[in-house]
Amino acid sequence: MERNNLYPIFLKAKSLSVLIVGGGNVAEEKLTFLLKSSPDAHVTMVSPMFREGTRALAKKGCVTLVDDVYNKKYLIGKHMVVATTDVPEVNVQVWKDCRAEAKLVNVADNPPYCDFYMGGIVTKGNVKVAISTNGKSPTTAKRLRQFFEDVIPENVDDLVKNLNEYRKTIKGDFEEKVETLNEFTKGLISKK
Repeated sequence: MERNNLYPIFLKAKSLSVLIVGGGNVAEEKLTFLLKSSPDAHVTMVSPMFREGTRALAKKGCVTLVDDVYNKKYLIGKHMVVATTDVPEVNVQVWKDCRAEAKLVNVADNPPYCDFYMGGIVTKGNVKVAISTNGKSPTTAKRLRQFFEDVIPENVDDLVKNLNEYRKTIKGDFEEKVETLNEFTKGLISKK
């Protein structure tokens, strides 16, 4: 049976420098979801053209638009790269350049050329759930995101904040604190 072996992490995008190569629909979609999740992300976009929606988004965030074709020089100082052009040869070149410089890269809609996928994300205050289908079905990830947005209560952030305050009052070593919190919160997942 096939299984998802991806390792999920939550990046502090404010501390990273992201490059998006392309300025069309897919680039705008990637930028939209990146800024929705991390409004303080530092993003550079390189393309000979940008959609009006992309230009408007760039004004709201820390986004630099560079009117140019892709060149390897744009990788300097970047941690993560997303290639979204409609020219497969350019996307593959971006991937090759990133591989040579040990940079994380995602070539949109081309799983063999991806170090990571940008999955569905649900955010309720401090709670964030990421959904991956291992690059197989972004539509399924979208539907699961919609499901979790409906079932995770809006006040879950109050629970997180209250548990954080309670955690500060617990005595003992790390293991004892974890055991106490596990006992205290097990009712959250019990079936009725």
